[in-house]
Amino acid sequence: MTTLDNQLDLQQDVASLTAALLDIESVSGNERQIADDVEAALAALGHLEVVRDGDAIMARTNLGHTERVVLAGHLDTVPLPTTEGSRGTVPSHWDGSTLFGRGATDMKGGVAVQLALAADLPEPNRDVTYVFYDHEEVEASLSGLGRLAEHYPEWLQADFAILLEPTNGNVEGGCNGTARFEVTTTGKAAHSARAWMGSNAIHAAAGVLTRLSDYEPATVNVDGLDFRESLNAVRIHGGTAGNVIPDHNVVEVNYRFAPDKTQEQAHEHVRQLLDGFDIVVTDSSAGARPGLNHPAAASFVDAVGADPKPKYGWTDVARFSELGVPAVNFGPGDSLLAHSDDEHVSAEAIRECLTALKRWLS
Repeated sequence: MTTLDNQLDLQQDVASLTAALLDIESVSGNERQIADDVEAALAALGHLEVVRDGDAIMARTNLGHTERVVLAGHLDTVPLPTTEGSRGTVPSHWDGSTLFGRGATDMKGGVAVQLALAADLPEPNRDVTYVFYDHEEVEASLSGLGRLAEHYPEWLQADFAILLEPTNGNVEGGCNGTARFEVTTTGKAAHSARAWMGSNAIHAAAGVLTRLSDYEPATVNVDGLDFRESLNAVRIHGGTAGNVIPDHNVVEVNYRFAPDKTQEQAHEHVRQLLDGFDIVVTDSSAGARPGLNHPAAASFVDAVGADPKPKYGWTDVARFSELGVPAVNFGPGDSLLAHSDDEHVSAEAIRECLTALKRWLS
C-alpha cells in the first residue's frame, strides 16, 4: 500500500509495508526507484536528518543522547528467479500469513522494520541512525555501505550497530571471515596415448585434496560464542582436451575462519597446511568479533530474551567492526531461504522483530 502521491506509507502494518517494498523490483544495479521512495518517506517524517549518496540513504535522530546505535539494511536483491512456477519473485504474493517475493527474507522484511521504527519512534531512548544502502549482493568494491563509510564516516560512528539480515529473530553476534585461494599444480602436456611423455597436473592436485579432506576444522570460542570454521575445495579446473595430458590445474579453496584471527593469520594458516604448493589469495574479508560485552549489546540481548548465536557466514557486520563499532545480525526470516526461488517470510516474524526493537528503543 502507498499513499496517493506514491509515497510509501510507513504507518501501515509492517508486514504490508514489506509487501509494498517487495513490489518495487530492486535487483542490484536497479535500486533507484526504491531509494527514491525510501528517501521521500523518511524526509516526510520531519524529525530526522536525511542524506543521500547515490542510491544509499541515511537518516538520524539528533536528540543529544549519550548513546547512538545504527540500524542498517540493504535495498538490493539478487536477480529474480527464472524457474517456472517460482513464488519468490516480483510482485509479491500472500499465501495465508506467509509473504512470498524476491527479497522477502534477504532483506526487505528487515528494511520494513527499520522504516516502521523510524516512523513510530520520533524520540527513541538512544539516538538512532538508519542506514539503507545499495549493491550489497554484488562484489565488495561496489558496496553502498563501503561508499558511505568513505563519504560520510561520521554518520556511521556509533556505540553499537544492528544489521537486519535474516536470523529467524535470533541475535547472531559477529561473523566468520572468509578467504579464497587458488592452488595451482603444473605438469607437462603430452598425447594421452603416450602419457609417459608428460606429467599430469590434475593428478598432482591429489596432494591438495588429500590434505583438505583430512583437515579437521576448529571450533573457536570468541567472546562467549562458538564459531565453527570450515576449509574446503569449492571448485577445480584443468585440462585442455580429452586426448591431452593436462599441464595446468587449479583448485579453488575457501576458508571460513573465526573472528579471533586476522586475515593475515588466516592466509598463513592455509599456506602452512598446503606448504609446497603454489598458492595465491584471490579474495579476502575480515570477520567480526561479537562485541556482546558492550553495554548496548548486552541490553539488546536482554530485550530480545534469547541466547545469542554466532554468525557463520560473512555479513556487513564486519564492515562495522572495521570502523570500531560492535555489531550483531538480527532480523526476520530464515537465512536458509535467502536467494531461493521460494523466498518467503511470515507476517508474524516481521512483527515480532519490530516489537523487540521497539521495546529496546522505547
